[in-house]
Amino acid sequence: MQTPYSHLIDLNDYPVTWWNKVVKLGAEIYQHPQRYVQACAGKIMATLFYEPSTRTQMSFQSAMIRLGGSIIGFDNPMSSSVSKGENLKDTTKVVSSYSDILIIRHPMAGSALAAAQTADCSVVNAGDGGHLHPTQTLTDLLTLHMEKGRLGHLTVGLCGDLLYGRTVHSLCKALSCYEGNEFVLISTPELQMPDYILKILDQSGCTYRVETSLDTAIGELDVLYMTRIQRERFASEAEYLAQRDVYCLTPEKMAHARPDLAVLHPLPRVDEISVAVDADARALYFKQAQYGMYIRMALILMLLESKPKHDLLHGIADAHLRCVNSKCITATESYLPHRFLQTDDGMVCEYCEERVL
Repeated sequence: MQTPYSHLIDLNDYPVTWWNKVVKLGAEIYQHPQRYVQACAGKIMATLFYEPSTRTQMSFQSAMIRLGGSIIGFDNPMSSSVSKGENLKDTTKVVSSYSDILIIRHPMAGSALAAAQTADCSVVNAGDGGHLHPTQTLTDLLTLHMEKGRLGHLTVGLCGDLLYGRTVHSLCKALSCYEGNEFVLISTPELQMPDYILKILDQSGCTYRVETSLDTAIGELDVLYMTRIQRERFASEAEYLAQRDVYCLTPEKMAHARPDLAVLHPLPRVDEISVAVDADARALYFKQAQYGMYIRMALILMLLESKPKHDLLHGIADAHLRCVNSKCITATESYLPHRFLQTDDGMVCEYCEERVL
């Protein structure tokens, strides 16, 4: 079960065969949890949450406790030395020396990659801004494995905030690696899927189309993945309010869906799914959250078998290039080396994957 890397920054750093091993182990733990109650006895997990979280943070903590390990960390950076101006490197370097695995959520894209470069233990990306959320994707894969019985040949509708929604970015990248998956991208023009994800879908050969109407698409879907319009990603309250109420899944809409539709949501929800839908057997988002704990138990076990790895940057350094994304970690952590990857469309930042203009 040895892993080729010691960190989970981007799920696509691993082969699909590794994802399948994690999913298989998660299913095994879900079915036989008593076999793993002391699997992490004597181990310490640190959780550094620079952004608010309920499910991700608590599911990681519950996972480690159920494995017999201990936890340290913070859920508010203002209660740590971050409030005094400590940079990301110093925080993660020190905390990683106290722990065996470090879980980080941060508002800046590329933050987990930055932390892993100097950490003394395995680092897991629990969400880096609007970029990626690989452990949510593993949760989604386990949910589909358990509830649909397959990870390929699915018609998947992604609805809501596709621009800033890191969960849908990670899920698209992952499901594009399985045969026969098709995507329906449902959003307003202002919140459409970013170009780099569309490029990945193009390269994988997946069929996809863009829609603005949930009503038009819902009848053809095997999976509907709803997302919250994220207030924290908008520059102004007016921009947020203009998008907030565009999509809402209701029992009336569900009446036009397939009998075996799986409705997923990474949570928290605001008003994009009516509470009345909760009673529908096809609403799987609360069960999805439960699966999240079991898949994180599996991930912890697999990563603890490996040693930390620091040679994570493979792009070129160019003194004339700088990432122009204001939400990239390189915009706030000035000590970081700027690295760029060559793609068919030009250079992209290795941290946030935004194209360099």
